[in-house]
Amino acid sequence: KVRRLTYEGRRAGEGYFSPDGTKMAFQSERIDENPFFQIYELDLSFGDTRLVSTGSGKTTCAFIQPGTGEIMFASTHLDPRTLELQAEEIAFRESGKERRYSWDYDPHFDLFVTNGDGLTRLTDAEGYDAEGSYSPDGKTIVFCSMRSAFEDGLTEEETKLKDIDPSYFGELYLIDADGGNLRQVTDVRGYDGGPFFSADGSRIVWRRFTEDGFIADVYTMAADGTDEVRVTDFGSMSWAPYFHPGGEYIIFAGNKLGFSNFELFIVDAAGEKEPVRVSYSDGFDGLPVFTPDGEGLSWTSTRYGGDAGQLYMASWNHEAALKALDAAPPRTNNSEVGK
Repeated sequence: KVRRLTYEGRRAGEGYFSPDGTKMAFQSERIDENPFFQIYELDLSFGDTRLVSTGSGKTTCAFIQPGTGEIMFASTHLDPRTLELQAEEIAFRESGKERRYSWDYDPHFDLFVTNGDGLTRLTDAEGYDAEGSYSPDGKTIVFCSMRSAFEDGLTEEETKLKDIDPSYFGELYLIDADGGNLRQVTDVRGYDGGPFFSADGSRIVWRRFTEDGFIADVYTMAADGTDEVRVTDFGSMSWAPYFHPGGEYIIFAGNKLGFSNFELFIVDAAGEKEPVRVSYSDGFDGLPVFTPDGEGLSWTSTRYGGDAGQLYMASWNHEAALKALDAAPPRTNNSEVGK
């Protein structure tokens, strides 16, 4: 029962549900004077869509706060060069030139939250702050930050990497919902990002890239940053993991079958089995998210043509997923399970 959720704009993606499953916050390129993503909220009951962000700058990674319905996202709209950068990107696209799509770790990204009437800034450190999500009780935010790239004490090699590949400095942090009480929970060179809490709030799932940025795997840890567990050893770019609400398994995207062919896979939460393939469509299938009741799945896909993704949704068979994982072979790659 696959159906397409978004049609408007050049691309859309990263849709995340409200706790009751009636709304979705997502990002889309659909403003003529701004070629970059902006944040929108979709009412899944009525189909109405409203702009949440300012309409200016770059935005990403929206998430709806449990209990309040407020929407958190990352934005660069306070960058003094915002309008200049928008104009430059529009001119580049109109020139007919093309570049390979890659994510922009703009150091002006900060976290903001809105109740619809205005924005509250949650982070203000120099460096990329984005990829935030709330704990199920709405009290804690986990996010990725590259702020350490702008701190004193970098080696000569790290100083060079700051300009070449800032994602090398990506680490996970926790803050309270009001932006206070910052604490760092990962400290391994290589890009740690894309974190989400499990439905019971006990664990965090994320993906960690190797230092060279070529391989990524799925990890989990306790909500306080302890008890780190490596869940996959897939020999590919395995990223965008998300817990099923039941907690037994994790869905993620991986290009195991070809560099540009991302498919969806599920893997048991303990990482004892080999991942099981879920999607079968050429191109990109990624950024998967379960509905809060666990009976549906939304993800970003380029299926049905074009190289810019849109949001899709499908029914999810939890019992079939459990059976497929039970039948999967044990994890046989080189890394020790759970390490």
